[in-house]
Amino acid sequence: MSKDPRLRAVFALLATLVLALGVTACGGDDDDDGDGGDTGANLIEENPDNNGVQVTVGSKNFTEQFILGEVYAQALEAAGYDVKKQLNLGSEQIALRALEDGEIDAYPEYTSTALTSFFDIPAEDVPADAQEATDETETQFEDLGLTVFEPTPFESANAVGLLTEQADELGVESISDLEGQSEDLTLYGSPECRQRVDCLVGLEDNYGLQFRKFTPVDIGLRYEVLDKGDADLSILFTTDAQLSESDEYTILEDDQGLLPAGNVLFVARTETVDEAGSDFSEVVESVQEDLSLEVLQELNARVDLDKEEPEEAASAYLQEFGYVE
Repeated sequence: MSKDPRLRAVFALLATLVLALGVTACGGDDDDDGDGGDTGANLIEENPDNNGVQVTVGSKNFTEQFILGEVYAQALEAAGYDVKKQLNLGSEQIALRALEDGEIDAYPEYTSTALTSFFDIPAEDVPADAQEATDETETQFEDLGLTVFEPTPFESANAVGLLTEQADELGVESISDLEGQSEDLTLYGSPECRQRVDCLVGLEDNYGLQFRKFTPVDIGLRYEVLDKGDADLSILFTTDAQLSESDEYTILEDDQGLLPAGNVLFVARTETVDEAGSDFSEVVESVQEDLSLEVLQELNARVDLDKEEPEEAASAYLQEFGYVE
């Protein structure tokens, strides 16, 4: 299945604009030799002082996380760090435990997930402002001996999705429209959806819905279960490439604001951050500057639709935006 050329055009256009504007990031300096343009302003330069400093980057267990884990890992490796990867840890609870136990040194997490799943903040109380949510998350993580960095430009949220054909048949546009119909419908979601307020728990408790059946499913099959008719409804992500490329699927409006959007934070062990030095934070915060919603959808499309490896998609991002040569 080929991708919508609009996304590829957006990806290429954004990369061109970044290079043309000479946005300064890690590796860029003012010591240009004067013999040309500053097209390497984003370039991450290897620092020999980082050689031998070991950093293990983790991720949770779905496409977007694999890609983000690869982006951070490859960028840190370009800066000279000795990087190892554990990019299929599982749910957020497993990832956090791996971080606290020292099994990994850092991984990307969503502010909304952290606040609701780790720190018991009601979904409706999650700040909509990215910086406010980051500040609240940072305070909570500090108590665990962890450091968070600036949020990514893009944000992502859980969403209740279904085939557009079925949405039309049911006459539903919002989650509240499922009232009186949900008892006849099946919902598929990740195993941890059972415990999350921004998933099954909230749909039952906040919206008052009762489904004929909830079935846990591998997160990578969230569209396949709809396509095959196994599920009436499926928990999707707002950054999914499928939603931007086709009108085959419909996202129901979260009219009660139960499913908060969250920006990604790179969460790291403070001990690792201190040992790794200033290059660590500079690389992390610079390499994510171009991760807009459109770019994330393009990267997800490369993997989910074009069947590229996450490593390849991440490498393409780093190269097209000038972070590596």
